Amino acid sequence: MANIVVLGLQWGDEGKGKIVDLLTPSFGVVARYQGGHNAGHTVCLNGRKVVLHLIPSGILHAGTLCVIGNGVVLQPRAFLDEVAELRASGTKIDGNLVISRTTHLIMPYHSLLERINEEMKGARKIGTTCRGIGPAYQDKAARCGIRAGDLLDLGILREKIGENVEEKNSLLGNLGEPLLDAEKIFEEYAGYAGSLKEYITDVPLLLDRKLKEGMSILFEGAQGALLDLDHGTYPYVTSSNSTAGGASTGLGVGPTRIGAVLGVTKAYTTRVGGGPFPTELFEEEGRRLLQRGNEYGATTGRPRRCGWFDALTVAHACRVNGAERMILTKPDVLDGLDEILVCDGYLYKGETLRHFPSESWVLEQVKPSYRAVRGWGEVRGMRDWDRLPQAFRDYVRLIEDLVEARVAVVSTGMERRETILLDQELEGLLDVGAVRAGMQS
Repeated sequence: MANIVVLGLQWGDEGKGKIVDLLTPSFGVVARYQGGHNAGHTVCLNGRKVVLHLIPSGILHAGTLCVIGNGVVLQPRAFLDEVAELRASGTKIDGNLVISRTTHLIMPYHSLLERINEEMKGARKIGTTCRGIGPAYQDKAARCGIRAGDLLDLGILREKIGENVEEKNSLLGNLGEPLLDAEKIFEEYAGYAGSLKEYITDVPLLLDRKLKEGMSILFEGAQGALLDLDHGTYPYVTSSNSTAGGASTGLGVGPTRIGAVLGVTKAYTTRVGGGPFPTELFEEEGRRLLQRGNEYGATTGRPRRCGWFDALTVAHACRVNGAERMILTKPDVLDGLDEILVCDGYLYKGETLRHFPSESWVLEQVKPSYRAVRGWGEVRGMRDWDRLPQAFRDYVRLIEDLVEARVAVVSTGMERRETILLDQELEGLLDVGAVRAGMQS
């Protein structure tokens, strides 16, 4: 089977958790390549909801190796709490989960600095979770970050924490904030070292060995392509590369070993936090999608902003990721509507834009142009393409034409079995028999 990247084509929250869980039987390894514990993947198993934050969704399958790569930033307490919750639910962890030695750690001062920075921005704040993700990536880029491998030498750990705290205290003192205690932070993280050392390993070497043994890898993205640091709605983005290129840099696997990219998109659009959102719906229409789609963050519980499907944003995401196949999720949220709109362009200063603009300040000023599509009744839980309403199939074809990518899978509900496989070419990428078996479980 091919090595495949699964990522979001919107602003995150597209339902990647279910898709990764569904596809996992085709792979020996599931590897997370970016993001932190601000991301949440939700998987439903026979009515039981499992929410994952740092640990790849493949962990719910016995025998699957799950990898946290160097492109991730890891908060040790959050990781250990997640492990404990999974163990309490009966999930096997031992031997199935590893962390790259070069994964950067989120330190206590990162969340503090992020909160201060957001408060200083006022109305122009990004809308981050204030969990220290951005500042951890800042320290990584500034070459002063602390990595998982540093936990294996407490002398080095103490030295690095001391240097960082001295620098951060200089800034905090100028802002009139309480100063940090380097020794207290060291004691906390030295305590984590004993619990984490069993997971820490050389991930690029491990993955190379697994590939040579004939195993295939599913690369799991967090957030969505429109939150990518370089190709998203900058500056209203995350601090890592959530696009497909991040899979290579975030795990140490060369791009020639990636076989395909599968992009996940909702049948409508959502986003969390600040930033432009051309198709956003307000008042009753927006609240209806919010409630029907249960659009609250899996990690934070924050309500998501909701709007119509935006073909320009998804086409842009497919283009920068090389995604020729899409997985369409949550069309059932639109069940029963008389009319559904699809954005096919933006009106900007008297002109019609047919491509996604690079500047957020342009996106903030556009007005969407729409195509109206008649409602389709109900698709929730359906598992046969030929039995789906013609209006829904027309909707799928319209999206494909506008985005210039095929819909390979349709998810009609949260459970594994509520899924329709459409693309016969998936036979060459996946063990479709194993996926279908998983859909029956």
